Amino acid sequence: MPDSKKDLALSAIVVVGQRTDDLRELAVEYWNALAQSGQSFELIFVLDGQKPAAMDALNSARQDGIDLNIVRLSRAFGESTALMSGVDISKGDTIITLPAYFQVSPEALPELLKKPRSADMLIARREPRRGSAFENFRRRTFHRILAAITGMRFADLGCNVRVMDRKILEELRLYGDQHRFLPVLARYAGFTVLEEPLNQSEKDAYRSGYRAREYLHRLLDIFTVFFLIRFTKKPLRFFGMIGGITFLVGGLILGALVVERLFFDVALADRPAMLLSSLLVVLGLQLFSLGLLGELIIFTHARSLKEYKIAEIIGGDPQEKDDQGKSAA
Repeated sequence: MPDSKKDLALSAIVVVGQRTDDLRELAVEYWNALAQSGQSFELIFVLDGQKPAAMDALNSARQDGIDLNIVRLSRAFGESTALMSGVDISKGDTIITLPAYFQVSPEALPELLKKPRSADMLIARREPRRGSAFENFRRRTFHRILAAITGMRFADLGCNVRVMDRKILEELRLYGDQHRFLPVLARYAGFTVLEEPLNQSEKDAYRSGYRAREYLHRLLDIFTVFFLIRFTKKPLRFFGMIGGITFLVGGLILGALVVERLFFDVALADRPAMLLSSLLVVLGLQLFSLGLLGELIIFTHARSLKEYKIAEIIGGDPQEKDDQGKSAA
């Protein structure tokens, strides 16, 4: 580990959120694994809020000679915000995110870091995967729903061991629970993302279980990501589609009521269908107008938006090529 941290090759960031294991043991394992990679590195633990037990465990590791940095946020802002705060103070050209609990075998990390990276982001896939039948069913269902909604297939997004170029996290500003879907957002932004099989840790076991609302939150998160990658720059397609369908349904009901009134002498008073159809027509117009407003906002800021990423330039002036590469980054 060099004394100077100006030109570090690797920054390892561990976000300490709700779920944690023995942080002192983890710090030692991570430090040894990073040292075996043969790269200059720094190890950063970010505490998402007041966590005295975690602070004591990490300070104990520091007293044992583990040179790590500890960042404690003033309150719990969420793991995505905690991750970005760690990125902001980190100095490495490559970022590796590590969980605050056991997921992969520590012996596998040096091999992962030594491998030539064939993608902008490598995410670990725990193999062979252990767990109960219910856990396997829950995991497969989650990834199938994600693939059906976003069109992107992954096998283990729950694993937080991810190696990536720094530019990914500098371009993608995460918030909420978006850290769970970082590979999805990175692939949508034009970065290459690959899964790398790693041995699962023998200590990887979450016995607390998940509350029912957690499943609802993950489902809502999937739909949030779906909206972000499909309609962020095309809001009229989303709101216009829903608004158009709503307006059409309301218009058809309203038309049927008018026909009954004109040709069959059926009174419109005291008919809930009249109120419902009117509400649907108004709601449809409002949703469509919201989509138009979104399009106007996107058009106004279009010059500051970059919807492409240059993968390679062959030929041309070297200086011009370098300038274009920097502007694309």
